[in-house]
Amino acid sequence: MRAMAGFPLPKLFEALAGPNRAVESLVPRRTFQDVILPPSTRRSLEQALAQVTSHDLIFNRWGLGQRHPTGLALAFNFAGPSGTGKTICAEAIAHTLGRRLLVVRYAELESMWMGETPKNVAAVFRLARQEQAVLFFDEADAIASRRSTSTDHGFQRESNTVVNVLLQELERFNGVVIFATNLAANFDPAFERRIRTHVLFEMPGVDEREQIWRVQMHPTLTPLAEDVDFRKLAETYEVSGGDIRNAVLKAALAAAMAPKHDTLKLIHHQHLDEGIRDVIAGKKVMKQSLFETDAPRMLTGDNVSRAVLPVAVGALLVAILALLFALIR
Repeated sequence: MRAMAGFPLPKLFEALAGPNRAVESLVPRRTFQDVILPPSTRRSLEQALAQVTSHDLIFNRWGLGQRHPTGLALAFNFAGPSGTGKTICAEAIAHTLGRRLLVVRYAELESMWMGETPKNVAAVFRLARQEQAVLFFDEADAIASRRSTSTDHGFQRESNTVVNVLLQELERFNGVVIFATNLAANFDPAFERRIRTHVLFEMPGVDEREQIWRVQMHPTLTPLAEDVDFRKLAETYEVSGGDIRNAVLKAALAAAMAPKHDTLKLIHHQHLDEGIRDVIAGKKVMKQSLFETDAPRMLTGDNVSRAVLPVAVGALLVAILALLFALIR
């Protein structure tokens, strides 16, 4: 990535090539042909893309830009579960426009030093202007979250300042900004009027899942066994495209590790079935919580009395003894 001229970038951007990049500048390679979407999602994306291609006509040739000099950013909200194609579609939009894609990861952008994060946000927009890139905020609910009405703590004031700076930059920006989130309800209400189009990325249906299973395989090089039934996999497991991708990679690894006497090394239906079940099991592990097991049982019914009563009696006895001790003295 080129160094920016005319102003000093925050030190954060001096290590863009590191393993934990806050901002990554990509030459987009994937297109809309690389993603399988439900019809409603694809229609919404086509409308969003039409706004981009018509922007010059409406605001420059038709003169509306002179009447509306601010708030010209083409901001889109991609909302939906993980693995439903939001990142691929952001890359596809950049590819269609012939621009680079700036991927912003707020977890790395956020600075531990008070006051630095708002500066980093402003620097991201300056970088997008210089590169004329499509700006993509991944997991955007972290940066565009609702502002707190309480400012008793420094981190609350800092968070509010970050949102204010982001809103100001959107007013001044004249490019394409895409927010991706699976928690759109956490967005600050002020973003509503600044976002042109909300695109809901729904979980794929059976037909879409079957296509997704198929496109994961190379048409000529992937050694598929004759027993592979993509339709059955699609009907059995209601999962996202990202889950299917991970399952295919697990299945390929299992087939590659087959005994040496199996010279064909074919990917069988069993490999794919075990792969997707492994992915689903892994997601369940990640959702486990202490509060979903023992804790609720301790806080309901007779368990409450049995748990709280001994503590209360003990506290009362201690208080009585302390009072008696004070009277005796």
